[in-house]
Amino acid sequence: MTLSCIIIEDEPLAAEKLEGFIKRSPYLELKASFRKSPEGLRYIKENPVDLVFLDIQMDEMTGIELLESLTQKPLVILTTAYQEYALRGYELHVSDYLLKPYDFTRFLKAVDKVYEEFTLRTQSPSEPGNSIFVKTEYRIEKVLLDTILYIEGMSDYLRLHLNEGKPIMCLQKFAAFEATLPASRFVRVHKSYLVALDKIDSIERAIIRIGEATIPIGRTYQERFFALLGKQGLV
Repeated sequence: MTLSCIIIEDEPLAAEKLEGFIKRSPYLELKASFRKSPEGLRYIKENPVDLVFLDIQMDEMTGIELLESLTQKPLVILTTAYQEYALRGYELHVSDYLLKPYDFTRFLKAVDKVYEEFTLRTQSPSEPGNSIFVKTEYRIEKVLLDTILYIEGMSDYLRLHLNEGKPIMCLQKFAAFEATLPASRFVRVHKSYLVALDKIDSIERAIIRIGEATIPIGRTYQERFFALLGKQGLV
């Protein structure tokens, strides 16, 4: 899954830098780049776009004025050399703020944040599908929900344990990832574990067994976990 994006930036060098960073990102697709804000505004109103990289200080119309003119806003990452505009940008619900000059690491951090927000928008837990998209280090992968045994939270990433093949290392935050899963099928049982209910082989006291794996049930999660099993007539 890729996010379509455009650039609205009146400084040629800054725009070229963004274009280069976007090309290096595996889950962004650049649709257009504009040096004048009215042209960018026209494109947004006439074409679907997921993400806008938007400069603030521009002639004719500032980035803030452009945002205020939109009734339906795409995801936005502001780019500017003036930190004092950050508060106004967040009041308009922008996703992140890149203070010039910024490097590729900071750019990726902003894009990761946007990707998580986009995932939550497009994958409603109340209307789950049969699959989800997960962000690995180099690409976006489609994972069938039926193949997930359990999810293990590591320090900076998640490990998806599947019924076949090697685990998938996922660069997403635990809470954001959990929100994309159907609550009737997946449940958090520990601060570091989330399990698929239909893949549980046995439960003994505070230990879940799925295949050869043993997963602890944290004290703060036990009441909710066993209550969910009770609703499904399992205990």
